[in-house]
Amino acid sequence: MANLEEMLRGTLAPAFEAVAGIEVDPALRRSQHAHFQSDGALALARRLKSNPREIATRVLAEAELDDLCSDVEVSGPGFINITVSDEVLGRLLGRMNTDARLDVPKPQQTETVTVDYSAPNAAKEMHVGHLRSTIIGDAVVRLLEWQGHDVIRQNHIGEWGTPFGMLIEHLLDIGEAEAAKSLSVGDLNGFYQAARRKFDADDAFKDRARARVVKLQSGDPTTLRLWKILVEESKKYFLTVYDLLDVTLTADDFFGESFYNDQLQSVVDELDKLGLLRISEGAKCVFPEGFANRNGDPLPLIVQKSDGGFGYAATDLATIRRRLRDLHATRLLYVVGLPQAQHFAMIFQTAKDAGWLTPPARAEHIGHGSVLGEDGKILRTRAGASVKLVDLLREAVDRATAIIAEKNPDLDEETRAAVANAVGIGAVKYSDLSTDRTKDYVFDYDRMLSFDGNTAPYLQYARARICSIFRRAEVEPPRDLSEIIITEPAERTLALELLGFEGVLAQVEETLEFHRLAHYLYGLATAFTGFYEVCPVLKSEEPIRRSRLALCDLTARTLERGLDLLGIRTPDQM
Repeated sequence: MANLEEMLRGTLAPAFEAVAGIEVDPALRRSQHAHFQSDGALALARRLKSNPREIATRVLAEAELDDLCSDVEVSGPGFINITVSDEVLGRLLGRMNTDARLDVPKPQQTETVTVDYSAPNAAKEMHVGHLRSTIIGDAVVRLLEWQGHDVIRQNHIGEWGTPFGMLIEHLLDIGEAEAAKSLSVGDLNGFYQAARRKFDADDAFKDRARARVVKLQSGDPTTLRLWKILVEESKKYFLTVYDLLDVTLTADDFFGESFYNDQLQSVVDELDKLGLLRISEGAKCVFPEGFANRNGDPLPLIVQKSDGGFGYAATDLATIRRRLRDLHATRLLYVVGLPQAQHFAMIFQTAKDAGWLTPPARAEHIGHGSVLGEDGKILRTRAGASVKLVDLLREAVDRATAIIAEKNPDLDEETRAAVANAVGIGAVKYSDLSTDRTKDYVFDYDRMLSFDGNTAPYLQYARARICSIFRRAEVEPPRDLSEIIITEPAERTLALELLGFEGVLAQVEETLEFHRLAHYLYGLATAFTGFYEVCPVLKSEEPIRRSRLALCDLTARTLERGLDLLGIRTPDQM
């Protein structure tokens, strides 16, 4: 394990406990005055009503830090400043260097995790509103899988309900062949809008559409066959978008609303037997404790409507019950926009009240903000329509193509296309993931495609530059080097950044706040730039030369792995 911060915390915590007689957080953090600083004595002094410097001195007398540190001192009102020895840094880096997983251990206990994300609607094109759920959800899946957990993707697409009566009737009007032709080229919006116009303007069509919904819900074979045409063509389109966005969702991950149809009545029956259902204005509702409307009245979760139909709540309750009982998930993640926070909180509470969601299983709403335009409002086209996700991604790739052609005109056409795709799509993903997911952000091609600052192109270029070192020298990375020599301040700075990788991953695994991983990678790339400017690599004498080559390669591998966990490709040359 190369988690230096945890090693120090594991040494300091018993020392604090020996002094205080109780468990104490050492409050360890990186410092500008030393490698690390412990602020634990200050908080402890307030509890013990004692002098913090005296407490810090007593802690150091108890702590066994000689094998790790070259300098430890008490400063200021009671800070403990810690400088790790160069030898320890070198040994830990050597362990990272010789391990394919960069000395990041898999968890002692793995979990089965379901991740509900993306969730577009059949017969409609994906738009910018689907971007964040898809990108964040994919990063969640990549990280948890790499950490060793059993991850089950759940793409809960909307492909059932009243709109399909309208769509099926329109399909019959224009003919199956023409409908398939229209849908196969991805013109889902055009198909939907044409059906909607007829529904709004033609009462006879409206009556036919409503009658078709009844046939669909009653299982009429012809209606179901036509419905499947619409759903299957929609899925094909979704998969082309996922391929362009380079996410890991596949055809096997689609679980639409229809999948749960035959489970909805049993959800109602079970909730009724448990005494959780109440009739409100003819509808069967659950009133989970702790939720009220603006007037302070209990807030209902409508499970079955007064006309006997089922709403979203019934389907969401069926999904959570299945994921717990059939898939045996212990961590259930829902990557959905923040406006749905209350809905999911009520679903989770109902699942707890029903006895489905019990420890160690837990459900989490991984909420996210919105993508905004320059005007600070939800990103839309100039005409006011939703921005198609395909159009947004293709423009990013087109812009990246022009940038790459200007920066590196010697690349052959095939390589340039691959690099531009990696840079364009990576820029979109990184712009999203480097933002606190609970915040909105402004979509800006110029900023996200810049090679300066905290952007994907900057990080991708930093790694590509390292790859060029080995191409120029015509040498292989020394991945058998088990100890790296640290002598210069810039090497120490880079070493500390590299050794922070495991800790960042552990934190992000728990919080799923990917901006922390993004900012770590930016700090790593910045530290490497500082190192490369003042520490000669190829011109150094042995054994320094080989050690610095290992540092370069270790940085490249860490950048590659970190960006891959964000779903971003890293070209070897740019």
